Amino acid sequence: MKRIRFGKHAEAKFDILREHGVILNKRIVKSALLSPERVDEGYAGRRVAQAILDDEHVLRVVFEESDVELKIITFYPGRRERYED
Repeated sequence: MKRIRFGKHAEAKFDILREHGVILNKRIVKSALLSPERVDEGYAGRRVAQAILDDEHVLRVVFEESDVELKIITFYPGRRERYED
């Protein structure tokens, strides 16, 4: 299994979301990355893993993949109605 690394912005994102009342931890983010409902193509070769967070929200994890690791760039919750088909 490839190593999972959180980039600086991803590390800071936990506190940013907490200030808005959204409590997430690394286990939840890693789970979304490793077992997504879907994966979309992002910008500049990045990909976006998406997993269901709750009845109304998904968690989107923006990442880069190399031969040896998955680097999490950022992550954010989104409304299911916006991101699901």
